[in-house]
Amino acid sequence: MKSKILSALRAKKDYVSGQELCGQFGVTRAAIWKGIQQLREEGYEIEAVQNKGYRLVAAPDTVSGAELRSRMETAWAGQELVYLDTVDSTNDYVKKLAEQGAPHGTLVVADYQSGGKGRRGRAWITPHGTTIAMSILIRPQIRPEKASMLTLVVGMAAAKAVCEVTGLDVQIKWPNDLVIHGKKLSGTLTEMSAEMEGIHYVVIGTGINANITEFPEELKGLASSLQLELGHPVDRGAIICTCMKYFEAYYEKFIGTQDMSLLVGEYQKLLANMDRQVRVLDPAGEYTGIARGIDELGQLLVEKEDGILTKVYAGEVSVRGIYQYC
Repeated sequence: MKSKILSALRAKKDYVSGQELCGQFGVTRAAIWKGIQQLREEGYEIEAVQNKGYRLVAAPDTVSGAELRSRMETAWAGQELVYLDTVDSTNDYVKKLAEQGAPHGTLVVADYQSGGKGRRGRAWITPHGTTIAMSILIRPQIRPEKASMLTLVVGMAAAKAVCEVTGLDVQIKWPNDLVIHGKKLSGTLTEMSAEMEGIHYVVIGTGINANITEFPEELKGLASSLQLELGHPVDRGAIICTCMKYFEAYYEKFIGTQDMSLLVGEYQKLLANMDRQVRVLDPAGEYTGIARGIDELGQLLVEKEDGILTKVYAGEVSVRGIYQYC
């Protein structure tokens, strides 16, 4: 009920009468009043005027279930939503839900994540109330070898959402990290359960440094946050819901072709590596070259010093000017 009331108040932008809310949701005035009181207890400023009704004056910085459900503008991405005040890892939580039969598009959002993971098991620290920690469950009907492209799809969605909500010129360091001014803002971890014949599910977790104001000494030159870049806090709920909007749109294009062919152009506009020198940390031997974008399979195209164009499928790619690489 809380999320429905919030949606109605946001949609009207003016006073909404109690009678109108009762009729819209088929409940009593007492139920509406109870919902209003619960929202006020959670920090929402809601004005009540006799003979006019209710009006939303201000909302707290929260990523609660009621807040996100009231703002979600998708058909399936995030429509099944789980909010957790504290969790060890949103990815691990979604994997448990997946094994229990949770539907495609299930989204888990946590206000605090104590054991978040990055690529290669690196820790991803998310202090309480300052970051975005979310994981989405996908059940794609594609071959397992195509699943790695989903991490690029999520990276695109996160970048577009941050750009739209904040106005910042955020870019993607292939394949999915968000960067600005040479510093990391976000990372994505994709995990899959599959067999030779097909995928059971894919879990894609994204962590975004939203309103962090301080980093450990070892990260100060490597990481930044949206608040540090803007000079003021950002609306985490807006970023999450906008990310789901873009992810749903990009996913539908991806699943239609089962590759990045319809998304290459837009991805490359966001690509921080584009036409820049990169160092490829290949187990067979490191080499440098110029990144020339991606192909339809999401592979990074690197033009080596001898002019040969190579395709990088996986592994670490260092980029000059990013993460203090020079």
